[in-house]
Amino acid sequence: MPKLNVRKDDTVVLLTGKQEYKYTPTGKRREGKVLEVSPKEGKVIVEGFNLVTKHLKPGRAGQSGSIVTVESPIYACKVQVVCPHCGKPTRIAHTFTQDGDKTIKVRTCKKCSKTF
Repeated sequence: MPKLNVRKDDTVVLLTGKQEYKYTPTGKRREGKVLEVSPKEGKVIVEGFNLVTKHLKPGRAGQSGSIVTVESPIYACKVQVVCPHCGKPTRIAHTFTQDGDKTIKVRTCKKCSKTF
């Protein structure tokens, strides 16, 4: 089971793929919020990325089927966390802090060295 540095509700940027921020026409990066994390598979579901169409069958008699657009999982290695302090895509370092007599593992930004 791979270790993931991405958590639910993190803001991430896509590094590779068809919606990569380097190749957008406006030059702005596309950010998305992580909706779900699957550490066993090493995948995440990001809001607005990797959209696929899904055909739904009618549930009961008299209902009609539909076509729905949903987010599909992508590998966690293809996204990078955006630091909430400096606003840049960054790698995550893990540091240990003392809270009374407990040692707590916290995530820190590699660029600005602030914890989040």
